[in-house]
Amino acid sequence: MKKIFTPLIAFACLCSLISCNKEIEEDNEHYEALQPNQLDADAGTWKTFIVALPSDFPVPAPASPTSAAYQTELNELKSVTANLTDKQKNIINYWKVGSVLRWNEIMRKLVAKHNLPPYQNADGTYPVPSAANPFSYPVFPFSNPPYAARAYSYVSAAQYDALVVAYHYKKQYNRAAPYKVDTNIKPLVAQNDLPAYPSEDAVVSGATLELLKLLFPADIEYIRSKAEEEKNFRLWSGANVKSDLVAGDSLGRWVARKVIARAKTDGMGTAGGNQAIWTKLETDCRERGETPWLSLESPKRPPMLPLYGNVKPMLFSSATVVSLRPGPPPATNSPKMRQELNEVLSYTKNPTRDNMKIVNFWADGAGTYTPPGHWNAIATQEFVKHKYSEVRWARNYALLNAALMDAAIVCWNTKYYYFNARPCQLDPAIKTLTGVPNFPAYTSGHSTFSGAAATILGYLLPAKAHEFTAMAQEASLSRLYGGIHYRADCEAGIETGNKIGQYAINRAKTDGAE
Repeated sequence: MKKIFTPLIAFACLCSLISCNKEIEEDNEHYEALQPNQLDADAGTWKTFIVALPSDFPVPAPASPTSAAYQTELNELKSVTANLTDKQKNIINYWKVGSVLRWNEIMRKLVAKHNLPPYQNADGTYPVPSAANPFSYPVFPFSNPPYAARAYSYVSAAQYDALVVAYHYKKQYNRAAPYKVDTNIKPLVAQNDLPAYPSEDAVVSGATLELLKLLFPADIEYIRSKAEEEKNFRLWSGANVKSDLVAGDSLGRWVARKVIARAKTDGMGTAGGNQAIWTKLETDCRERGETPWLSLESPKRPPMLPLYGNVKPMLFSSATVVSLRPGPPPATNSPKMRQELNEVLSYTKNPTRDNMKIVNFWADGAGTYTPPGHWNAIATQEFVKHKYSEVRWARNYALLNAALMDAAIVCWNTKYYYFNARPCQLDPAIKTLTGVPNFPAYTSGHSTFSGAAATILGYLLPAKAHEFTAMAQEASLSRLYGGIHYRADCEAGIETGNKIGQYAINRAKTDGAE
């Protein structure tokens, strides 16, 4: 019997602790301060995801280091850095490990906090979270796996695009960091030769703030406080003067507006469908001679985002979504389906200790940062070993999360195209070992997410490619072991995810970063 990876067991314990607490807490895990092996100083020429041209936002030329205005800024910087409080020092230590890394952690915690399905009303209906009134129950959003995949992707794309544009202007204006201009300034972060204007941390802060205000509006005060921390830490640490930060913040917010414009027109607003659509999905399935999926909750909960498969992808066209949709699952009454049901029944009636470890490790249900967040966490643990620049951190997350968002789109398109029943619907003897998701079975979301993530991560970190593939297979099989998916769901999901990951690889090969 295949063993679960020992390093992941400890990681699973950390995940379970995080998911139990719905408050956002600081991460005390120790990381080394960001000190890139290479600066990627030419990243201003890399291909962006959403923003067209750096020149679309003309960053004004900075004051010369010899100017009176800049000398005033230097004197202010010296005054600030000479009188730091313990709180300011703690903030510096928190952010100096890397802003892209820290925001990814914050995102995962926001997702986990909001990954809770609304409780039913007294009349048996279910309320729907509203972005227009995010603080009323149910608090907006319900960050289920498709919502989370999209959120991770848009934030990562905004950070990456903002940094690419920032690096363009860094090279153009080439204003040195204050500690290069005045050697009396002793920064509390690692020194490098990268130009300081505009500030990379401020550009990430500005872009991320605007995206998270849209995606998690109920947490706006917390998000603002973190964005201000990030900008201030650069000042307090002696790494940037105020004009570096002002230019970066403005640029980041401008990029965010471009990304938000796309997000508002990508089809997410209508992904929930309505009763007429839900009824038609069920009716069409019956007319094909199949047993439709039905909500197993009481009262029956509306299906999760049945039109999410129509959301605009990041890596390819909507027409490609249809071409990536796999062929049908085994027919409900076929011998093949009976064989698959028997396999599921066998696993649920005879759970082994090893299998249960796998089921629990990959469960990623309500109250967690979802399967896409799980893969972000796995990626983070590997990325920190390679001492990337901020812009390369952002590129890696953007590629990973674009693949995960598109995996969700293709998977949900497939689920609601076939509307396939869960194993326990076809065989009541099957008692699942983990929660039953409120959407159709075929294909497995875990498998599709994992295939896509493992494929692009294996390209970015080729020495780990076999390990990522093994993790993806384990994540996929966890759904079979737990009794909520057939083998066909898992195999088709992995295969489709691999194809989606290849689109991310194709983009990586042509984005100018290699």
